[in-house]
Amino acid sequence: MRRGIAASALVASLALAATACGGGSSDSGKAGGPVTITWWDTSNATNEAPTYQALVKQFEAANKNIKVNYVNVPFDQAQNKFDTAAGSKGAPDILRSEVGWTPAFAKKGYFLPLDGTEALADQAKFQPSLIKQAQYQGKTYGAPLVTDTLALVYNKALFKKAGITDAPKTWDELKSDAAKIDSKDKVYGYWGSTQAYYAQTFLYGEGTDTVDATAKKITVDSAAAKKAYGTWLSLFSGQGLHKADTTADAYAHIQDAFVNGKVAAIVQGPWEITNIYKGSAFKDKSNLGIAVVPAGSGGKAGAPTGGHNLSVYAGSDKAHQDAALKFVKFMTSATSQETIALKNSTLPTRSDAYTAQVKADPGIAGFQSVLTAAQPRPELPEYSSLWVPLDTELSKIAGGKEPLDQGLSNAEVAIAKLVPDFSK
Repeated sequence: MRRGIAASALVASLALAATACGGGSSDSGKAGGPVTITWWDTSNATNEAPTYQALVKQFEAANKNIKVNYVNVPFDQAQNKFDTAAGSKGAPDILRSEVGWTPAFAKKGYFLPLDGTEALADQAKFQPSLIKQAQYQGKTYGAPLVTDTLALVYNKALFKKAGITDAPKTWDELKSDAAKIDSKDKVYGYWGSTQAYYAQTFLYGEGTDTVDATAKKITVDSAAAKKAYGTWLSLFSGQGLHKADTTADAYAHIQDAFVNGKVAAIVQGPWEITNIYKGSAFKDKSNLGIAVVPAGSGGKAGAPTGGHNLSVYAGSDKAHQDAALKFVKFMTSATSQETIALKNSTLPTRSDAYTAQVKADPGIAGFQSVLTAAQPRPELPEYSSLWVPLDTELSKIAGGKEPLDQGLSNAEVAIAKLVPDFSK
């Protein structure tokens, strides 16, 4: 799940405007003429999009009767833009959809079920948990394109200089390591994020979540959640621990400090691998350490499963849907996924795409090794929306503007409005 804002948002927005809403192609595919399908790609416009654009050209070369109108839409804007466009019957034929969007769009009838279609002809090759995460009420609404999770990424050289040989297994060990690194290297040992998505690791570590979807109960203010967020909050103060950054550019600040060797460890996802390699501290790729996020008080470690599916718009006509299904099959094939992994350092979703060449990338190999700790999200349409009020409250808590108990109580009230049939 890519949390950063695309650097080329303005360019992408102009491209989007130029194509109107994207889905209303003037051709109908009749009389054997070419069909033009529109794809909204939500990948990073600078680091990832060129790979997808090159694959589009390959697809068009192999399928002369199909043209692909490629539009790069900033990730942070795509969900709302698609929701608006689909509601007015003007959505693109294909969306690179974050996995958390699937239940909501499927519930609204915006996504076409892919079961039994050409798009999922190789379904057995995909990781079963990722297919499950693309489903809603027993039907599959996306073909998994890339997957991800969060991990503790660290600077091996800085850890070694401080006499630390292994990645910390618990948050207390991380605090101890941070103090050692600060004493020896005079740099921060750890810099945490105030974003709710990153704080999920603390909830999972205490065996809880923002809600219990099965019991239909809000748990963000439970004793377990308070313990989890208490640990999260404690990592913003102490020797070697960077204070909370509550500015709009916090994500970039944390990332820049890590890649340039000014902080030894952060929690991050594989979507930043290519950027990490560009940093002065990681010219030698082998200096990048990747470990499972530290465990909670019960010894359990967990991180959210993220990633993106390719979903087909249910409002397109048959000619466009057929062309879109063919395109989805091509883009999620083993060959295409291998290309994407090698170019973008992202994780494939199917076993046969993890070739020897792909696994030779230490970043990919490292993140593949921590996928066992990744937890899929519940089949709840509102689930991803729950992080919105939490982002607001956690920033206030970390910034010292309100106490933890008050912030979680406020979050509970806000979440109750999003899931009114859930009990507290």
